[in-house]
Amino acid sequence: MLKKILLGVSLLLLVACGEGKTKSEVIKLQGSDTILNTSQAIAEEFMKENKEARIAVTGGGSGTGIAAKLNGTVHVAMASRSIKDKEVKKAKEVGIDLEEIVLGFDGITVIINHDNKITDLDKATLGKVFAGEVTNWNELGGEDAEIVVLSRDSSSGTHSYFKEEIVRNGKKESDKEYGPKTLYMPSNQAILQEVKSNKYAIGYIGMGYMEDSVNALSVNGIEPTFKNVADKNYPIAREVYWYVDGDRKGDEAKLVDFALSPKGQAIVKSEGFVPAR
Repeated sequence: MLKKILLGVSLLLLVACGEGKTKSEVIKLQGSDTILNTSQAIAEEFMKENKEARIAVTGGGSGTGIAAKLNGTVHVAMASRSIKDKEVKKAKEVGIDLEEIVLGFDGITVIINHDNKITDLDKATLGKVFAGEVTNWNELGGEDAEIVVLSRDSSSGTHSYFKEEIVRNGKKESDKEYGPKTLYMPSNQAILQEVKSNKYAIGYIGMGYMEDSVNALSVNGIEPTFKNVADKNYPIAREVYWYVDGDRKGDEAKLVDFALSPKGQAIVKSEGFVPAR
């Protein structure tokens, strides 16, 4: 728990240079909080096999990571949403040949407090809850109490994905937004902690952050399990990405190859996500 909290707010500079050896360029990764821990774990294992490699991993959200990549300040943008058309356009304008790497798959898990007896909601009803159209738990078969809606903040790729798939029900023409009383949280851990302590809260997190301290809702009758995400049955599942240079070289290229290797993909699985390969 403490490790995850620290990783969510801190720059992690991981140095594996031996004494007397020339230090290599620091490979910088920035972006999605959802895959921050997974990327850091991959970097740690990579450096065990590449003693001179140096890697810095920091969060800030998918939008922040992609912006940093387009500004040329990081090597790898971590993202829990796909890149937007306007970001692709900017990459071309500044001469960056971006390559999209699918690192794994995530089932976005809707969570409630242990004392809340609701077990399942369909996608349409979830959309109404997060749009502020359903505001009391008694409308869902629960207690007569106002629903406290928690979302990731707008820098998060998960915020964008959940809005498009749930609040807007997958309709590209929709301009519906989160409800006016929605509380925006800076990380998966912040949502987890609030739901744990608030009987009437509801929020969503990446499946790699799920703990027994809260309850996960089924969506359309399907539980957010590893198998259901891998089988593509769970309805709120998406890819998670690294965006890198198409002509990457040196440690950047080696790191990407390692992440997609059986050893790297085993780390993705151990962090609670479905491997891409």
